[in-house]
Amino acid sequence: MSLHPCRIKPVPLTTSQVAQAAFPKGNLYLTMRDEIGTLYSDWDFDTLFAKDGQPAVYPWRLALICVMQFIEGLSDRQAFPLRFAAVSTGNMLYR
Repeated sequence: MSLHPCRIKPVPLTTSQVAQAAFPKGNLYLTMRDEIGTLYSDWDFDTLFAKDGQPAVYPWRLALICVMQFIEGLSDRQAFPLRFAAVSTGNMLYR
């Protein structure tokens, strides 16, 4: 597995507006992004990967998903089906 670090793109304005409309009283994950900003980046993990080979799933996303899984108190078995729900609703789990 290799890693080709990329900058995390900002949240599109339309996505931000839809999220605010869906959660007018706020949401823990929206607050995390607004108050803390980016928790992890590709460069936090670049020493763990080779420079050549098949590209890996972006490790910052996996780390963030693990944090969210812990916050929600979900086991791996409980969290596994949620990855399909996020993909089918258009959420960007993968670049």
